[in-house]
Amino acid sequence: MNSINKVHEVVLAGCVTTPLAAYLKALGILRLVAEQVDVAAKGFWRDEVFVLRSKLDQVALSDFFANGYRPTPILAPWNGGSGFYYQEEKLKEKDPKTGKRIKTGVRNQPTKATKTLDNMISSTSERLQNYRNVANDCKNVILSLGYIEAPKEHEKHKLLINLRAVLPDEALVALDAALVIGEDKPGYAPILGTGWNDGNLDFSNNFMQRLVELFDLSSGVAYEKTTALLVNSLFGIPTPGLTDASIGQFSPGAAGGPNATTGFDAASLINAWDFILMLEGAILFAAAATRRLESAEPGALSYPFTVRATGSGDGNTALDDEGNARAELWLPIWGTPTSFNELKNVLTEGRVTLGRTAVRDGLDFIRAVSKLGVDRGIDAFQRYAFVMRSGKAYLATPLSRVQVTRNPAASLIDELDSRENNNWLYRFRKLARANESPIRIKSLVRQLEDGLFDLARYQDPKYVQRVLILLGQAQRFLKDSTGSRANCPPVPVLSSAWVVQADDGSDEFMLARALASVYAKKMVGQQERKCLFMAEHFAPVAESIKFRNWDEEASHQVTWGRNEIEENLRVVLQRRLLTAEQIGFIDKPLFSYINAPLSSIDSWLNGAIDTRRTADLLTGLAHARVPFNVIEEKEQKIMPVAYALLKPFFCTNAQLRRAGILTNNVELTLARDLLASLWRGDDRVLKIAQRRLAIAGLRLNLHQASVCGLDGCRLLAALITPISDYALRTVIGGLLDKNMRSDFEHLTEQGETV
Repeated sequence: MNSINKVHEVVLAGCVTTPLAAYLKALGILRLVAEQVDVAAKGFWRDEVFVLRSKLDQVALSDFFANGYRPTPILAPWNGGSGFYYQEEKLKEKDPKTGKRIKTGVRNQPTKATKTLDNMISSTSERLQNYRNVANDCKNVILSLGYIEAPKEHEKHKLLINLRAVLPDEALVALDAALVIGEDKPGYAPILGTGWNDGNLDFSNNFMQRLVELFDLSSGVAYEKTTALLVNSLFGIPTPGLTDASIGQFSPGAAGGPNATTGFDAASLINAWDFILMLEGAILFAAAATRRLESAEPGALSYPFTVRATGSGDGNTALDDEGNARAELWLPIWGTPTSFNELKNVLTEGRVTLGRTAVRDGLDFIRAVSKLGVDRGIDAFQRYAFVMRSGKAYLATPLSRVQVTRNPAASLIDELDSRENNNWLYRFRKLARANESPIRIKSLVRQLEDGLFDLARYQDPKYVQRVLILLGQAQRFLKDSTGSRANCPPVPVLSSAWVVQADDGSDEFMLARALASVYAKKMVGQQERKCLFMAEHFAPVAESIKFRNWDEEASHQVTWGRNEIEENLRVVLQRRLLTAEQIGFIDKPLFSYINAPLSSIDSWLNGAIDTRRTADLLTGLAHARVPFNVIEEKEQKIMPVAYALLKPFFCTNAQLRRAGILTNNVELTLARDLLASLWRGDDRVLKIAQRRLAIAGLRLNLHQASVCGLDGCRLLAALITPISDYALRTVIGGLLDKNMRSDFEHLTEQGETV
C-alpha cells in the first residue's frame, strides 16, 4: 500500500465517553479532520476511548492541529459578554444614596471580552481570516441597527434575523448550533446554554481567549507550550501550563469550587485545547424547528437526542430536579468506524419518535432506544442531565449508560400510554409533578419510572414483575384518593403479553397468575357474559374485559385490604358468593383461564412460598388478560385428604362435569357455612363435605380425615386456587371406592379434557 494512502488508527486517550467535555472533544476532532484535511476520516469508540482512522498518524495529527487547524468562527453578538459591547463609563464620585460610583450613560469602557474580540479582528494570521471576516460582519450589523448594548426580547429577535441574512455559511453553523430563530423569540439548544453562554460565562468569547493563548495572532504560529497542551488533550499525557478559567457546564469535575481539592477551595484549571475542541464538537448538535404531531402548537423546538429531563432511572437525580433542569441529552456510542457525514446524518435524524409521536422525556427515549439504536448501528447511549447544582449553576451530570438491544418487553410500556388507554402513564406521572403532590405519590411514581427504565433495558421476567407489582400499588393509591381518580383513569387492562413476559416459573407466580384469572359468568339477554374479574376487588372499576373506567357504584366489590393474602382471599370469596346469590350467576363465580400446578399448591399448604410476593404479584396480574392455558402436571402429587375432600366444592360444576366427577343433572354447591367451619379449623367441615359428596353421587372410600395439622386460612386459599381437570381427577381419584375409582382412572388415562 502506498504510504500516502495508508490508513492510520490513532487512539485518542484524552477523548473518553464521560464527562461531556471529553465526548464533545472527540466529535470536534473527527469533524475538523474530515472537513479540513481528510474527508474519508472515520471514528468510533473502543473501551470507552475514541479511535480515529484517517491518513494522519499520531505525529501528523498533532501537526495538523498545531499548524494547519482553522478555527470555526464562533461568535454570539447577541450576548452582553460576547465582546461586542463596551461597559458604561463610571465617575470616581459616588452616589450618596447608593454608595456606588455614578454612571455617565456613555458606553466606552473596554472589558476583557472586548479586548479579546478587538485583538481577533486586528489579527493578520491567515488561519484566522474567516474569523476576522465574520466578526466584522457582525459588527456592521450591530452598527446598522444602532445597538450600543446587548439587545433584549424583540430587539434581540430583530438582530438574529439580520445576522442570518448577512452571515456566510461558515458562520451560520455556529448560530444554528446554539439557537433557532422562532416566530417571535429564539429557542436555545440546552447543550450550549442560552445561545453560547451560561450565566455570566460567554462560551464564544472564552473560545477566542483560548485561541489567543495558543497562537500568535499575527503569524498564526503556535506557541511553544501549545504542542504540549495538545498532546495532553489528544492523548492524555500529563503536562503543566493549564489555564485558570471556567469550563462551564461541560465538565463538573474540572469546575473547581468547594470540596474540589484537599483544601477548602480549588481553582478551575482547564486545557485550552479541551475547551476549543469541545465547542468545535458541540456545533454538530444543531437545533431545528419542527412540527410535533401530538401538539396543537404552531411548532416546537427539537434538538438531537435531547428531551425533557426525567428525575428517574438513575440515582443521581430526583423528581424535584426536573423543575430546575434544562434538558436531558442521550449521546450515542458506536463501535463501528463511522465517517463524519454518517455521524452528522445520525445526529440530524436524532429527533426521536415513538411511532408518530415525538418523545417527551427520558422515559420515552429509552422506550425508543432499541429500534432507534439498532437501526443506526449505535451500541449504547450515555445519558446526561443539565441540572442545577452548586448554587444556580448548571452542570452536565452523567447519568446511566443504556445498552442498545432488541427487547420485546420494552414494547409493553406502550400499552400504558396509548390513546386507547387514555394515556394512563402520562396522566399518572403528572399527578406526582403537580403542586403540593403528596410524598406517597411522588415515591410511587419514582419507583414506577425506575421500574419502567429497567424493564426497557433488561430482558428478565423480574423487571416485568416489578412493574406489575407497582401498577397494583398505583391502583390501590388511586382507589384511596378521590382527587387523584378525578385526574387519572384506573390502570388499563393489559395484554396477555405482560403475563407471558413476567413468567419466571416460580410457585409464587404460578399461584398469583391462576388466582388473577378467576372470573364469573352471568346471562345478559340470551348470551353468557364474563364478569366479576379479580381487578374489581382491588378498586371500584367498571366490569369489562377490554376497557376499564371508574365506577363508584362498584365500590361494594372492593374487598382487598392490607391483611395477609389468605384473609383477603377469604373475604373475596365471601363477596363473590354473596354477589352470586344477589345476581344469580351461571354456576359458581370461580371460572378461570389457567390453573396452578398441584406442586405449587402443595408448597403453599406446607408454608414454603413467599405469600407477600404472591399477593403483590396478584395485585398486578389482576390487571392483565391472563391467556387461556392448561399447565401440565410434571409429576403425580399426593395431596392432603382434607384438600382432596374439599376441592370439588371450590370448582365450577362445569369443570366437575368435564372431569367426570359429576353427571350432567347434578350440582355441587358451595355454602357459606362450609367456609366458616373451614376457617375455624373445625373437623366437622369434612363430615359435611363427605355427606354432600355422597348425595352428589360420589362414593368415597374414606374412614377418617382431619384438618388437624393444616392451617385453615392457608387451606382455604389453596382451595380457591384453580387447578386443571387432570389434577382434579388425580386428587379425587384416591378417595373413591374401588368400583367408582376404576371408571375414574379410565378417564384420567385419556388425559385432559377441555
